[in-house]
Amino acid sequence: MLKVNFHKTTAIIGLLAVISFLHGCAAVVVGAAASSAVVAQDRRTAGTIIEDKSIQLKAIQAIYEVAEDDPAIHVAAISYNNRVLLVGQVPSRNIRYEIEKSVKDVEKIRQVHNEILIKAPTSMLQRSNDSWITTKIKGEMAVTKDLNPTRVKVITEDGTVYLMGIVTPLEEEITVDIARHTKGVQRVVKIFEYEK
Repeated sequence: MLKVNFHKTTAIIGLLAVISFLHGCAAVVVGAAASSAVVAQDRRTAGTIIEDKSIQLKAIQAIYEVAEDDPAIHVAAISYNNRVLLVGQVPSRNIRYEIEKSVKDVEKIRQVHNEILIKAPTSMLQRSNDSWITTKIKGEMAVTKDLNPTRVKVITEDGTVYLMGIVTPLEEEITVDIARHTKGVQRVVKIFEYEK
């Protein structure tokens, strides 16, 4: 007959739970350290980075208030340094205008770049291809000398690559060259600001 020492078993289970908890804490600490390193590399202030996250969420909400659940509308908002890029597809000029107007009402936005096209929404296959293009560009940027990939935001929509960030002229040249020579890219749109 197998005898189980209840106190010993409880202690082992408790120890495993503590180790699991500490392992999770280590992941949080490492994740926080990595995030801090990215923030340190970013040319935006920490306050602006937080504002951008807030602006983006509010812009997405503003889009939803116009679009509701209309499957003919596919629009995304990206905020960088308090400038918002709108990309996607809508069925009419009126909806395009209403979305832009609604997003412009979000506080702290300095500028809105409306790149929404009047056409049917992209397919899931096209969206998957767009994600793959962004991944390839970011990967190439990560291994390129004289370029810090954390300083450039890459957005791909329907084969068009949008580049946002605060860059030097050399960083702009390198980034645009990478994007233009990436398979599947049809057009590159620069929405850069320049380091002072």
